[in-house]
Amino acid sequence: MAVEMSDPVVLSPSSPPNGEYRSRLERVLRSGRFAVTAELNPPDSADPQEVYDAAVVLSSVCDGINAVDASGANCHMSSVAICALLTRAGYEPVYQVSCRDRNRIAIQGDLLGAAALGVRNVLCITGDDVTAGDQPQAKRVFDLDSIQLLHTARLMRDKGVYLSGRKLTVPPPLFLGAAENPFAPPFDWRPQRLAKKVSAGAEFFQTQYCFDIPRFQHFMAHVRDLGLTEKCFILAGVGPLRSVGAAEFMRSKVPGVYIPDAVIKRLKRVPKHQQRTEGKKICVEIIQQVRELPGVAGVHIMAYRQEELVAEIVEEAGLLPRPFRTDASHPARERHLHRPGEPAR
Repeated sequence: MAVEMSDPVVLSPSSPPNGEYRSRLERVLRSGRFAVTAELNPPDSADPQEVYDAAVVLSSVCDGINAVDASGANCHMSSVAICALLTRAGYEPVYQVSCRDRNRIAIQGDLLGAAALGVRNVLCITGDDVTAGDQPQAKRVFDLDSIQLLHTARLMRDKGVYLSGRKLTVPPPLFLGAAENPFAPPFDWRPQRLAKKVSAGAEFFQTQYCFDIPRFQHFMAHVRDLGLTEKCFILAGVGPLRSVGAAEFMRSKVPGVYIPDAVIKRLKRVPKHQQRTEGKKICVEIIQQVRELPGVAGVHIMAYRQEELVAEIVEEAGLLPRPFRTDASHPARERHLHRPGEPAR
């Protein structure tokens, strides 16, 4: 008998299920440390070395590396293949699963396969429509949306069954995540949608690019009012802008991205050869601001074709060694800050 997509019991982010961490990323988040994840831009290549070259510059400063699943509806190396390569090299992948291209049968099989390869972090997304990409004649699937995908993955993990009700012999031990965009209207609906994803099983979130701090502050205030920061971990999406042209392209062509005029004007005030440095500086400043917001558990860095900047950004933002969050009150933080013979700080 098929299983209904009912609301699950939500786990508190302060304590791992069954006392065990499913991934290194989960362990960092639950310890109260300020987490850093970053996107690995997938190659248009069958050469695994291109994945390793991109990953090596991220691995020393990130707690998780996102394997992007055809973002913008453009075809690249598959995210599950990238995850297989990352786990083979000992890195910590975040497997992005889009609903656009596969039905529920394929998706459930991919989740099992990814878990068998050692993947533990899964980011469930609906995916951009095919009209956003360079093959708009492709047939869209959308058999599930992101909330239904979260429910499906949670059901497989917690109940050990497929959506059909058929039992699994070994459930996949997955740490489930989702995406959210605080910068797309209707703004007051965004925290409500995040709540629905938490109810469906999301334990961590990575947001769309944050260039509008006041809007993000408003979003986080509503999220806190709903008590959602006690039920999930939120990583603010950030990224460096290469130039004025890149910024204008992103805000006009990339779905869901909002870049205020003030950011564009700031980039225009510096010579063209300095705009990349200024874009990195803006990113560092945004990280330092969002880090102070209660409930922000980390940042997700999206440096499109600029992976080499991620280590610089993390270091210049003061995230090395990985600091504890100021709003965290976990046992690990207390043990770290209050050593025997020392006064509490």
